Amino acid sequence: MDMLDALRELIALAFDVPRETVTPHTVQADIPAWDSVGHLNLMLMLEDHFKVRLDVSDMVKLTSVQAILDWLATSGTPTTCESTR
Repeated sequence: MDMLDALRELIALAFDVPRETVTPHTVQADIPAWDSVGHLNLMLMLEDHFKVRLDVSDMVKLTSVQAILDWLATSGTPTTCESTR
């Protein structure tokens, strides 16, 4: 599973939205449940799933699928990972 697929699954799970609706162009405003509490939950899920550590300064910037993908790519996260389900 590539990073985008894994991220789509995490976002779908975190916000209870269909996986198919999550694209690289999805931003926080596109998902009503992606509020401040949902954002924190997603950040914790990212840390757990991808085995990374996010600084608060990083967390506030990760408000779109593309921003998260870009951050993961520069964090040294492997490009493939295990499924979350």
